Amino acid sequence: MKTATIPSVRVEPEFRALVEAVLADGETLSEFVEASVRAAVERRRLEVEFVARGLRSRDDARRTGDYVDADLVLDGLQRKLDAARARLATPGK
Repeated sequence: MKTATIPSVRVEPEFRALVEAVLADGETLSEFVEASVRAAVERRRLEVEFVARGLRSRDDARRTGDYVDADLVLDGLQRKLDAARARLATPGK
């Protein structure tokens, strides 16, 4: 399979210096750019899937009438957060 190129991007010299300063040992600028683009593509793919799941869930709730009150969910989450904070505040645990 033939490879293709991603268009070059013009940036200020200061920004290029910042990017080069964070390259791993032996990593090229091209490798960094490719890894960054791949990560951004994956993140966007996951975001699209997340929204699709949410919309399906919303539609199922509307169809079935099976809802959970937002205040109940938030109260449950707050209790979990409070419990986790209490565990962290207790010395030796």
